[in-house]
Amino acid sequence: MIDNTRPALPAAQRVAGLGRLFCGKSDGRTRLQRLYQDGSAKIRLPAVQGDPLEVVLINTAGGLTGGDRLGWTIEVGADASASITTQACEKVYRAADDRAETSVGLRVGRGGRIAWLPQETIVFDRAAFARTLDVELAQDAEALLLEATLFGRLAMGERMVQGSFHDRWRVRQGGALIHAEDFRVGPDIAASLRRPAATGGALAVATLLLVSPQAESLLEPARAIVGGPVDGAPVVGGWGGASFWSVGRSGKLLARLCAGDGYQLRKRLVPLVELLNGRAGLPKLWSL
Repeated sequence: MIDNTRPALPAAQRVAGLGRLFCGKSDGRTRLQRLYQDGSAKIRLPAVQGDPLEVVLINTAGGLTGGDRLGWTIEVGADASASITTQACEKVYRAADDRAETSVGLRVGRGGRIAWLPQETIVFDRAAFARTLDVELAQDAEALLLEATLFGRLAMGERMVQGSFHDRWRVRQGGALIHAEDFRVGPDIAASLRRPAATGGALAVATLLLVSPQAESLLEPARAIVGGPVDGAPVVGGWGGASFWSVGRSGKLLARLCAGDGYQLRKRLVPLVELLNGRAGLPKLWSL
C-alpha cells in the first residue's frame, strides 16, 4: 500500500525581540546607564554633542508577521531627555495564523522629557497586527508621542484590503490616566477606512500627542500645519485636526493627520514634528 500522507511541516521560526534602555542625567547631560537587547531587538546610540540622548531602535528580522513579538522599554531619569526613533519603517507582512504584536513601555522621571518618534509602520494586505503604547510620566515630565501607519505600500500600488489592525495607547501622568485610545479595524480594512468616522478613505494616518506646559501655545501653529497649505498649494487627499486640553498643571495637544499616501503624509508630518519637538527638531534618520 502506498502511503500518500505528507509529513507535518516544521513550525515556522518566529521573531522574538526585547530591548530595554535606561538613561539618566550625569555631568550635565543625559547618558546611558543600562542597556539590554535580546533576539532581533537591537539598540544603537549615535554620537551627539548634547541633549537629548538619541536612540535608534532596530528590528534585525526585517519585518513582522503572524506570531512575531517585539517589545521595547525606555526609561528616562529625572531631568534627563531622550529622543527615540527607528532605523527604518517597520513592515508588517501577511499572517498565515496568529498576529504580530509590538509593545512599547516608556517611563519618564521628574523634570524629564521623551520624544517617541518611530518612522512609519507599513501594514500589508492580510496582515494581523496589534500595537500597544504604555507611558508613565512624572507630574512635571514631558512627552511627544507619535505613531504613523501606512495601510499598504502605496508607491508600489499595494493596498491593505483584508486583515486586522489594533492600536492601543495609555498615557499616565503623576499616576493619573490623561490619555487613552483604541483604534481597531478589520477584517474588511478597506471598507472600514472608507467610513467618514474613520479616515474617509485615507490610507496614511498619524497621531501625535504632546504633553507639556507649552502645548497650548503651540495649538494654533499646529493647526496651521495640519490643515494649511503644503508648498503653497491646498492639501490634496488629506485632512487632520488638532485640539488642546488642560491636564493638571500641564496640558496635552493631540493632532491627527490623514493623507492619500505616505509622501503626502510626510509633507505635513515633518514640519509638525519639528514644531512640537522644539530645539531637538526632527530625528536625523528621518532625513536620510
